[in-house]
Parts: sequence; C-alpha cells; structure tokens
Amino acid sequence: MKYSIKPFHDHAIYISFGDDIQEDYLYYSQAIISDLESILPIGYVEAIPGYNNLTIFYDPIKIAEQYHTENMQQHFIKEIEQRLKMIDLANPIARDIISIPVCYGDQFGPDLKYVADFHKLSVKEVIQIHSEKIYTVHMLGFAPGFPFLGGMDPTIATPRKSTPAAAIPAGSVGIAGVQTGVYPIETPGGWQIIGRTPTSFFQPTKHPPSLLTAGDKLKFHPITMEEFVELEGENR
Repeated sequence: MKYSIKPFHDHAIYISFGDDIQEDYLYYSQAIISDLESILPIGYVEAIPGYNNLTIFYDPIKIAEQYHTENMQQHFIKEIEQRLKMIDLANPIARDIISIPVCYGDQFGPDLKYVADFHKLSVKEVIQIHSEKIYTVHMLGFAPGFPFLGGMDPTIATPRKSTPAAAIPAGSVGIAGVQTGVYPIETPGGWQIIGRTPTSFFQPTKHPPSLLTAGDKLKFHPITMEEFVELEGENR
C-alpha cells in the first residue's frame, strides 16, 4: 500500500492513496478504519473515506492532556504511521449485494432519452447496460446518504447538465461522467436523471440513517410503474 499523510487542519490528517479511483483504495480505507476502531488511538474521533483518500479527525486537547505535548498533530501522525505498518490488507471485507429496484424513463427518468441519444444507443440498451453491473459504494457525500458508485460501464458515461435542475426528487437515479448515484433527498442537482427507485436511501429517524455505507455492493433491477407504486406504498 502506497500512501502519503498530510495535515488537513488543526484537528485532522489526510491520507492520500493516489490521484485516480481504484477499488483497492476503498479496501485500504476500510482496513484502516477497522483497525483504528478496534483499538482507538488517544484523541481519535472518526475517519471519513473518499474516492482515493481517508480523512481522520482527532481531538488535539485529549492528545495534549494524555502525552503532555504541544506537537499534537505530529504525535498523532506518528501513531497513525505506526498503525498503518501493521494493518493486514490481504482480505477485503466481503459484502452482500443489495438489490435496488428502479423504474427507468418516462416521468421518473426525464434524461434517459438524452443519454441514449448522446451515445447513439436505444433506451432499452442504456437500461440494460446500467442495470447489469454490480456497483461499489466508494463514499457518501454531497447530500445525506448520497452514494457515489464505482463500476459503471463507460459506454454510458454522460456529462453533467450545463444548467443544474432546481429540484431533483428523492430516489432519482442519475449519471454524471463515469459515475452513477441515487439522490436520497430532494435537492438541486446537475446529474442526468434516468430513473427513480422507491427504496429510501436516507431516513433521519433511523440508526444509521443512511441505507448504504462505503464498501457496500449494489445492483439495480428494472421495474414497471405499477411495481414502483406498489413498492413505494410498502416503504411508507
């Protein structure tokens, strides 16, 4: 595992694995988080994975109190470096594949035809390509519970909209460049919307509130409008 560690600000450090996007980086982040949370370093608060990085937050006051040092960040970086040397990266955490129903096109996927025309494909071909892949959740961000998914077939990669929409409904499935994702709440957005799922991706009253977490695997499967209405009623 190659990496670099840099100060992020006065209570966080930033571990960078590379400049590209690789699933291995996700495994590195998972292994590091699992190790740190098995035996918490003094001052550890939480770790947030990104596409190719991991940000670790810490409490400098607790480190200063425990070790009587004024170089809290340097001390924390040194401890993390020692832990990284001992982490086993040979066995990634196995995950079940979560099945996500999607009603593609029509009122739920207003940009599906645009995506098809952009690639000179039929709407049916775009649906097939999008729904036959197994996706990996690399991180959550942008909006609460929004999953950034890796693994989309590049043959349907489509640029974001030049002008973002003012409101994208919750459950909308979109494409932006080589990424695909699901809007968990209604929010403005510029992704090309190709369908919608009745599955709730974010419920603030639940624990945890997000359906997914980094490292999860999922697969979309097409459903009809009638099936959407039925499933939506069951999920209320």
